[in-house]
Amino acid sequence: MCGIAGIIHAQSQSSIDPQILVNMAAIQHHRGPDGFGYEIFPDHGVGFSHARLSIIDLDENRARQPFVSQDNNLLLAHNGEFYDYQRIRARLTSQNARFATKSDSEIILHLFPRLGMDETLKELRGEFAFSLYNKEEEALYLVRDRFGIKPLYWTQVGDTIIFGSELKVLFAHPEVKPEFTSDGLYHQLIQTMVPGTTAFKNVHQVKPGHVVRIKRQGGKLVVNEYKYWDLNFPREIERAEMSEEEAISRTREELLNAVALRLEADVPVGSYLSGGIDSCAIIGLASACRQGPVRAFTIGFDDKDYDETPIATQMAESCGAEQDVMRLSGDELYGHFEETLWHTERTIYNTLAVAKLLMSRHVNKSNYKVVMTGEGSDELFGGYPAFRRDMFLHGLDSLSAAEKANWQSMLNESNSLFTGAMLSDKQVDDPALHFTVGFTPSCLQPWLACADLIPDLLAPEMREEMKYYRPGAAIADALDIDQLQGRHALDKAQYVWCKTMLEGQILTWGGDRVDMANSMEARPAFLDHHLAEFAVQIPPQHRIKGRTEKYVLREAMKGILPEVLYKREKFAFMAPPAHTNDKKWQQMRALADKHLSRERIDETGILSYEGVAALFDRHDDPATTAADKVQMDAVINHLIGVQVLHMHFIDTDVPALARSRAEELGWAA
Repeated sequence: MCGIAGIIHAQSQSSIDPQILVNMAAIQHHRGPDGFGYEIFPDHGVGFSHARLSIIDLDENRARQPFVSQDNNLLLAHNGEFYDYQRIRARLTSQNARFATKSDSEIILHLFPRLGMDETLKELRGEFAFSLYNKEEEALYLVRDRFGIKPLYWTQVGDTIIFGSELKVLFAHPEVKPEFTSDGLYHQLIQTMVPGTTAFKNVHQVKPGHVVRIKRQGGKLVVNEYKYWDLNFPREIERAEMSEEEAISRTREELLNAVALRLEADVPVGSYLSGGIDSCAIIGLASACRQGPVRAFTIGFDDKDYDETPIATQMAESCGAEQDVMRLSGDELYGHFEETLWHTERTIYNTLAVAKLLMSRHVNKSNYKVVMTGEGSDELFGGYPAFRRDMFLHGLDSLSAAEKANWQSMLNESNSLFTGAMLSDKQVDDPALHFTVGFTPSCLQPWLACADLIPDLLAPEMREEMKYYRPGAAIADALDIDQLQGRHALDKAQYVWCKTMLEGQILTWGGDRVDMANSMEARPAFLDHHLAEFAVQIPPQHRIKGRTEKYVLREAMKGILPEVLYKREKFAFMAPPAHTNDKKWQQMRALADKHLSRERIDETGILSYEGVAALFDRHDDPATTAADKVQMDAVINHLIGVQVLHMHFIDTDVPALARSRAEELGWAA
């Protein structure tokens, strides 16, 4: 829920314009349409603002943020949810704490003075990003949840640090001038970002499971970043024995607890429902907890190869859910492409992000603010095609030649639809990743395979600057090698996915940004860290057993899932690529004509018109394979995307737009 923003100056006597804080809240009104607030510590050169989506404690006057502690020492702005907060409140109350609201957010103001930041973080369960200023320390803490479900960005301009839930919040400050970096642009075009980075100069993410501590010291702001949590797979020699029965039983217990906690709200809670095990398990358990129907929202596509509606309907009927199906075509997907990128603030390879944005709008119009989702299941239980490939190639050395041939045949057959997008058509071996991980994870290979296309697509100056750039090395350098050494191949593959694709794609343009675009909070129960800390202990052979991925989860949910789904192989939820439908292709070409014309490319100065034209010619060549077309569809989406991002954030006067939004809303300091 909500959007946060703030400013801190190196000089404590420096003033803060309250209207800028209000404008920073207004530009993210979509994250919090139920009210706004701002607070300044004038003698400390710090101020926060907050746009509120009310889910816990609906009293706007009582629960308006930012919060100030009763002793006037702490300033807090929080985005997200803390689960099991009632238990913490009860314990703190027994220690003479007095709460002014019913909000889950307020527990920070009582935990921090008693425990300090490190011990406070151990108490927190959920998806969150928050800022906390402590007068005594003259220190600002920027904190992000363990998986990066909620976003948080920051930048430094001179002696001032500015932060916010979205990039546009930073750009709403008149001193922040958005500018692409060459390496940031490069990674936008190949889909996979370097963890912790953005496409823009001097603009950073708070990494998942990290704290950025900014302390005023000697008239300067000293920035220190540290990790407080990680997905800690055990080393192979240290993994404790676990029977299949124990793995199944504990998975069921931990997931049920995670779902039950996420049903807590002062507003109705619905659920997304596709035809996958993940969302079906969530809605099945939610229905059991509620002992009544849960509203299920399903996206249907007009391409039967990608449409999962029939299986979703079976699941809805089996648990008595009230299903709401929204069907989408190519017209709608590319017709909302530009709008979607305003919210994602990064490029997208597939129009699934657009579909999710339209679905969240539909959910909002249905008077729901909260849904539970299935993100995280594949990451924890080994569900993606890339994981099976890595386990086969690097984790099954004991197989006979006949067994290997059987595995390879199975992989080729079941992965054909995703080759070129989620899987590379050709093996890619990156030396830096091989050194760090032990192999090049299959999840990165389709995007690293695009690297050969990128130089010809860049403007000459950027092409020259990136001549010796190695994207695999940049990603490898951002990984914690201590978390990879001595681990099983499947553990390594899952860890790398979580640090790259999960945080940079699934939870960003497939999650928070397109959900909160329509003031709708998504709660991914599988990413409960208690469940995750158990899941990493499950032996690899229980996660992927033979050709069955997510084996433990399937068995844990066997009594809940329809038989057809229980037996079905993993099907990645994605929108049909543009080339699979003539109408959709024409919709995409219309966007390309607008944003990739010679005139527009010359205006932005970041791409090469000749290189872009050559890519389209190759795409239209009858000799081009289906897998190559899928890959080129993704690159074309990225090319359009970087031009749209330029339009939204570099060509546009964002501070003026933020002022205008504040005026329209009647939000004033």
